[in-house]
Amino acid sequence: MAWHPLLLFPFLVAAASGNTAPFFNMTIVYVSEDLQIGEVAFQLTAFDTDGDKLSYSISGTDSFYFSVADAETGVVTLRSLLDRESQARLTILVAVSDGINEAVTKRLTIIVEDCNDNAPVFQNLPYDTSVLENTTAGSIIYTVFANDSDTGTAARVSYSIQEVIPDTTKNHQLFYILFNGSVVLNGSLDYTMNTFFQLKILAQDGGGPLRGETVIQNSTTYLSITVTDVPNLDPRFLNEPYSGSVPEGCPLGTTVLTVTAMDRDTGVNDEISYSFINASVPFAISATTGTITVSQLLDREQLPSEEVLLEVRAREKNLDIYGNVAQATTLVTVLVTDVNDNKPQFYQCSLSNCDFIHTQSNFTGSIVEHSSSKVPVSNLNIVAHDPDKGINSTFELYLQGASASAFSVSPTRIAGTGEVQILVQDPFAVDYEITHVMVVQLIANDTGNPTDCCSTATVTIDLIDTNDHTPEFPQSTYSLSVKENSPDGTVIATNITAYDPDSGAGGQITYQLVTESIQEIFMVNATSGAVLVRNGSLLDREMRSMYYANLQAKDGGNRVGITQLEITVLDENDNAPIIIGSYFISVEEGQNVSTQIRAIDNDEEGTPNSHLGYEIVPGLYSDNFTIDQNTGDMHSNEPLDREAVDNEEGQMVVTVEVYDHGVPQQSTMVNVTITVADVNDNMPVFLQQSYEFSIFESSEGSFVGDVMATDADRTEINSRISFQLERNTGSSNFLISSSRLGLGRYSGRLSLDPDMSIDYDTMQEKFFSLVVLAENTAADNAGSAASVPVLVNILDVNDEPPTILTSSLEDVSVSENGTQLGLLHTVLATDLDTNHSLVFEELEVACYKGDISAGVVCWDWFVLLPNGSVLANSLDIDYELCDMVQLTIRVEDLYTQKGSQYSRNGTLKIWITDINDNAPIFLPVSGTFVVVPEISPVDLQVATVKATDADSGLGGVIVFSIISTVLVEEDGVKRPFENLFKVVTTAEQNTYTGSIQVASNLDSSLKGQYQVTVEAQDSTAPQHTAQTTLNIFTVDQSYRIHLQFVTTVDEVQSNLESIKVALTSATKAGVYVAAIRSYDDSRAARVTPKSVMEVYFVYSNGTALDVNQLSLLIQGDPLVLANLVNLGLAVIGPGEVTEPSKEKEMIGIIAGLAAFLVLFILVMTLALVLTTRSYKRKLSAMKALKAATTLSPAVVQGAGIPGTNKYNAERANPMLNLSLDPSHDLGFHEETSSLASINSLDENKVDSPKEDNFKTKRKSPHPTDSTEDEVLAAALNMKKPQKMAFDNSAFNTTDL
Repeated sequence: MAWHPLLLFPFLVAAASGNTAPFFNMTIVYVSEDLQIGEVAFQLTAFDTDGDKLSYSISGTDSFYFSVADAETGVVTLRSLLDRESQARLTILVAVSDGINEAVTKRLTIIVEDCNDNAPVFQNLPYDTSVLENTTAGSIIYTVFANDSDTGTAARVSYSIQEVIPDTTKNHQLFYILFNGSVVLNGSLDYTMNTFFQLKILAQDGGGPLRGETVIQNSTTYLSITVTDVPNLDPRFLNEPYSGSVPEGCPLGTTVLTVTAMDRDTGVNDEISYSFINASVPFAISATTGTITVSQLLDREQLPSEEVLLEVRAREKNLDIYGNVAQATTLVTVLVTDVNDNKPQFYQCSLSNCDFIHTQSNFTGSIVEHSSSKVPVSNLNIVAHDPDKGINSTFELYLQGASASAFSVSPTRIAGTGEVQILVQDPFAVDYEITHVMVVQLIANDTGNPTDCCSTATVTIDLIDTNDHTPEFPQSTYSLSVKENSPDGTVIATNITAYDPDSGAGGQITYQLVTESIQEIFMVNATSGAVLVRNGSLLDREMRSMYYANLQAKDGGNRVGITQLEITVLDENDNAPIIIGSYFISVEEGQNVSTQIRAIDNDEEGTPNSHLGYEIVPGLYSDNFTIDQNTGDMHSNEPLDREAVDNEEGQMVVTVEVYDHGVPQQSTMVNVTITVADVNDNMPVFLQQSYEFSIFESSEGSFVGDVMATDADRTEINSRISFQLERNTGSSNFLISSSRLGLGRYSGRLSLDPDMSIDYDTMQEKFFSLVVLAENTAADNAGSAASVPVLVNILDVNDEPPTILTSSLEDVSVSENGTQLGLLHTVLATDLDTNHSLVFEELEVACYKGDISAGVVCWDWFVLLPNGSVLANSLDIDYELCDMVQLTIRVEDLYTQKGSQYSRNGTLKIWITDINDNAPIFLPVSGTFVVVPEISPVDLQVATVKATDADSGLGGVIVFSIISTVLVEEDGVKRPFENLFKVVTTAEQNTYTGSIQVASNLDSSLKGQYQVTVEAQDSTAPQHTAQTTLNIFTVDQSYRIHLQFVTTVDEVQSNLESIKVALTSATKAGVYVAAIRSYDDSRAARVTPKSVMEVYFVYSNGTALDVNQLSLLIQGDPLVLANLVNLGLAVIGPGEVTEPSKEKEMIGIIAGLAAFLVLFILVMTLALVLTTRSYKRKLSAMKALKAATTLSPAVVQGAGIPGTNKYNAERANPMLNLSLDPSHDLGFHEETSSLASINSLDENKVDSPKEDNFKTKRKSPHPTDSTEDEVLAAALNMKKPQKMAFDNSAFNTTDL
């Protein structure tokens, strides 16, 4: 192209001038926001190849924060305080001048680094909530959130509860707060105790640097919790106890009192209704107000009590939370007061037992004529009664009538109730000879009730005559009889009476027996004259059969008449027969025995009461004897046998009963003892038909066994037994001795001869057949004896160890958590020895989780019993701690005599079976998730979660699901979405990965971050879940950058990977190509693009590059810039610069050529003079370019949030986080015309030079380094340098 040669003109002019302008090698500096005014912020550094003295200055909008403290050194100090949260990035213009050339200016970006100067700020204040009283413990009742504007750990907020109001120990333990700010109820609430709580919550960040120290910031707020009452309490009556009064006879509906109950659930205050529990009461109660009124006519005198107890129930309208009726009861005492509405009445009764039901108006009494004054008339029993109470019951008494003057009434005034007596007032007027009957009127007057005041009763008084006659009996003598032992009170004679013609007391006769001795046995009814038995135990015919007594009759005047009684005692069968003598008989066995039993009876002779009979009482020996029932002769049925008598002395005791024939029958028992002498008539008998014993070999003198024999004879000498061995093969090896076990019982102790040895291995037959003889030494025939065969087996010695059966050591399984307590398995063992006793013992317990030892966690899980039973012994069996328990077991033979008693060790493996008892656990997620909606197709992975479950099998299989998706916009507004993302679950070993993928097209215009809540759930019942929330930052369209290429779309696509590698090397960011299309802008330009690539540059922390930042980074890497130019890059961003037309360009070329010819002569002249200086300057330039081409800046990455002023944990915006060495010049000089770069990116344009331009035509007269030659040639000839690719290790495409 014709304009390319003109680009060399500025270089030639500068070379001719002999002095180059200085240039800056810095684009970004970092300043901490806690820097104080006057402190050094940074230092400006520029380079001048001529070594001229430099002067620095700053300008621009943001320069007021800084001032140049020293223009020569470039030290810049702080003039105004910084605040990263207000402005995280500042831009100033820095200038440097060497005093010769024009000042060089450059735009300098200042990144304000974060310090922990902000405390967490609670959002959405104030905090208040309501909680139901019956909320269960463990429930989340509120969630607080505090935001910290700082970054990194200084922005990580943790929460704690500092204070609970009311301030009690119980309340402090009632709540706790989770890491995410969720307040959890830790106990139960009680509305009656507390209706309100206030929690002081502390939010504290993770700490960070501030003025050289690590500072932790915090803030507090209050959460107000109102407890909402629920109906869980019964109502309660107020102002108990209740009592009231009401007068009798009051109108119906009269109010007595009002009861009041309240709902103790004051926050509910349910409607309460009232009712009576007791049914029949003369009162009513209002169901709504609780007012008690009179419902029936009240008559105090008719009520059971003047105090009426009412049981009132208060009931809430609605059921309580348990479905029960909420109710309470109380007692109300109502006193019915008296009204004077009754007159006094007369009753015939005694005061102590009067029922006051039936009134009486006629009374009859009597009195002896001429009785003294004040003597009362007898037999009246008058009671006057007024049922009213107090003063209302007071009344007066007086007499009226013809005979009223002869008598008086007492008392004359009564209050309530009293006995009334009629007293003699005039004794002379009371005369039986004048009249036998006198009548008076008794008046009771209630002065307080004039309308119905009085009651009247007629009292008839009978006069009694005096005594003047003596009682007389019809007979002078009475003959009576009574049975002996008659019960007390038995009537002997019902009516022995005397006659007295007197009336009244003179005619009333009293009977009594004369003499005290007869009164101990008999008594008489004083009124009727009936004779009775007083003490029947003294009536004994055998002691006395006849009694004589005088019966006296006495009237009321002590006049006495007497008659005689003759009482005969009749016989009763009250004596048992009496045995005469004792009965002890001795006889030798084989003989008969006989005797006679004699007895007498003291009851009356010739009667059945004294007639005797005899019989043998059933017993052990009763069948051996017979007795005559009339005579008492007793004899044996057969000869007696001593051996049939169990008694050691040989005694037979037979009981004989002697009885009479009276009623009731009486009898007496007598024992007849018969001693039977023993005769030696029995031979020994062995207890067994044969005996078999076993002994071990080589056990000389050892005991073999006992044989036992008995002799039925009952004496020691006749039953003595001796034992001996019958001579036969092998009998000489044994000895036998006799020992007495008891009467007639002997044992033969068989043992090996101490001098004889038995060898089990040499014996053909492993036994001996012996015959033992038992002989009675007292027998008349000494040769008679009993015999028994005895087999003696010879046993081998126990010398073989036991063996555990391999089949019983097969693996065993058991479920965790103690669900199979008890017997799990039985280990078996054998022993070749014929006699053994095997005991299992546990030697070692080993716990394993997989192939790794689990320590001692399982030592008490299982128990091995001595019989080989393996028991599960613990509820703490936990598969997650240990999945295999190995028991080392051995068996011991307790009977081992020789050799080892232990078996070889065996191993039993118990496998723990897992059950689903653990919830999934999310693994920590590192890094930040970012999504670019425009280039995020469906099924693109944008984030991952990982979780594990300690369970195995289906209990450990995790399935992920998305619970909710919320977009948090820049202004904090949250918008819920559905079906934006999906999750795909994959597994690798024991870790499950949930791939969060795009489920539907995302809106690229939305700004903010998606909060995606993911749930992990295991796959078997009971299922457990866990949740986590991911933040996925979205990069919107504002970060889309257009890269214009001079190559076609096809060429760009073919070079796409090389372009992406170059861009990644310069930016250290992820390069995401949204589209590659043809360029369709027809405006004239110096360079005409042919294609456009739409690209996003995104870091793993969510930040993205804009056009200006991308330009700075590419300018900072000349190798990448050269590579991109070779790949066709022309313009970065949407901006373009129009170029002059072709006609103007041709005119400029011609003028340039003319000027070039004029200047060429001047240049050649000066070149000879300035060769040396020019060479040195070029050499310096080559070194600088060499350094620039080899520079590989390190980029520090960190977390950040797109579309905001928030930065990563390293307190810097990663998109500008470049490490620059001020000692190297990258060859880019902005805003200056003294030097021009062929790779300039001024105004975001890139020229595309050809490969054949700017060839070097002069060789250095001085030897130079080959590397420097190559670098210089690359710079002048645009030779492609060695390609260098940088991989941003902090970014992985899987993060998107």
